[in-house]
Amino acid sequence: MTFEWASEARADFDFEHRLLMPDGSVKHLHSLARALTISSGNLEFVGAVTDVTAVKQAEEKIREQELELRQIMDAAPQFLFVLGSDGSRLYANQSVLEFRGQTIEEWQKLDFRERFHPDDAKRMAGEREQALSSRSPFETEARMLRHDGKYRWFLFRYKPLKDQLGRVTRWIVPAIDIDDRKRSEERLRQENVALREEIDKASMFEEIVGTSPALQTVLSRVSKVAATDSTVLITGETGTGKELVARAMHRRSRRSSYPFVSVNCAAIPRDLIASELFGHEKGSFTGATQRRLGRFELAERGTIFLDEVGELPPETQIALLRVLQEHEFERVGGTGSIRTDVRVIAATNRDLEAAIAAGVFRSDLFYRLNVFPIEIPPLRERKEDIRLLVEYFIDRYARRAGKSLQTVNKKSLDLLQSYPWPGNIRELQNVIERSVIVCETETFSVDESWLSRQPPVTEPNSRSDLFRRLPSQEKAIIEAALSESGGRVYGPFGAAAKLGIARSTLESKIRSLKINKNRFRITDPSKIV
Repeated sequence: MTFEWASEARADFDFEHRLLMPDGSVKHLHSLARALTISSGNLEFVGAVTDVTAVKQAEEKIREQELELRQIMDAAPQFLFVLGSDGSRLYANQSVLEFRGQTIEEWQKLDFRERFHPDDAKRMAGEREQALSSRSPFETEARMLRHDGKYRWFLFRYKPLKDQLGRVTRWIVPAIDIDDRKRSEERLRQENVALREEIDKASMFEEIVGTSPALQTVLSRVSKVAATDSTVLITGETGTGKELVARAMHRRSRRSSYPFVSVNCAAIPRDLIASELFGHEKGSFTGATQRRLGRFELAERGTIFLDEVGELPPETQIALLRVLQEHEFERVGGTGSIRTDVRVIAATNRDLEAAIAAGVFRSDLFYRLNVFPIEIPPLRERKEDIRLLVEYFIDRYARRAGKSLQTVNKKSLDLLQSYPWPGNIRELQNVIERSVIVCETETFSVDESWLSRQPPVTEPNSRSDLFRRLPSQEKAIIEAALSESGGRVYGPFGAAAKLGIARSTLESKIRSLKINKNRFRITDPSKIV
């Protein structure tokens, strides 16, 4: 038919057709010819016939595979979207269309804001635009509208597909239904709120007990700063209750319905503190077998309490400074920045200004942390609170032990009130608990020997005096302490305890001053002073 038409029209032709072979097989042919008028006026066709069977079979195979892949994606219960490099909507699998109650054409035309909850649409649009422009993968949670007018929570994971030149060709976006999880979290949050309200009614300012002027000054400052988002630096000796103050601040803040995450910076190995705070990606270091969220991500919209912040290594101090300045961080081994909305409360028993002078703490980080300083007084400066604390702890531990203690031995009370309490409230709490356990009468009493063996109170300026000395003087003092402790750095009889500084600080000093602590080591413990 095509040849006859071309002859009558005296026109070129280009078409494909099938040829049935004698063995019953079919060949696909591509015929191409130009119509030429020769000198006699007759028409000739000059061209070629090409066997394109292999090409046709390959194209058919691709179509079959595409159809099979689409059927698989449509059968998947998980929602799946495919976007163009510019974010245009190309494909949504059948699960999405059934959830929305729309055809693919209707879904493609729908306004972005009509698909998501009004509280999520603007935020998600901004995150999406940022990811498209940076060509970086990202995750976000949002509520998507169902065909019946109800919203469900989904986790959307945007992943770019790139060609060999690094150009984004498509965005693959799986969406996981997390509505049940979010509802469970909300129920738990409501239960926690109710529980906190009950605790607040029953407790004395979150177990901060006392009526002394020194303590009331602290509580007044806590009440004033709690409602703000200001960064707070709590200072004070070990055992004074710095974490209790931080928790009280969180409970009275507008973040109280969100997490309070506590991190003891001195208790985590230096090599792992960055991963603990900021998380890590899979494979970022030996043992990182999967992605892990850091404490900052777990504390999102809540409060993070960094206890012993003075023990942070220098590289982690830089990362924390970035969080305070830019409100963003990167996971260990990660490439993208993560925005964070977390209030930071830090605490330390170190003299940070002396640590700055010694070069072990950053001054810019100190000023970022020290926006609102609160100093917790030691127990020896609030002796009028000791009786209340004793009664409070006796009641707590007696109820736990199932005992009924009616009175307090006057001699024991006088002893407790006159003792300097180098370990502060924590030490008092331990002494009371121990005494309740061994008490066999209705009158509470304390074994005097438990107090007389306590180490002497460290002078407030002993740590800062060490830091303010010349390196040669520091080295002599540290070597003398190591000699007295038999080369031992930590423990109750270690050099750190003798000098009144943290173990990690002393270790840092030993390294910087190139002290060989092993030469002070002795094998006979009885020879240790």
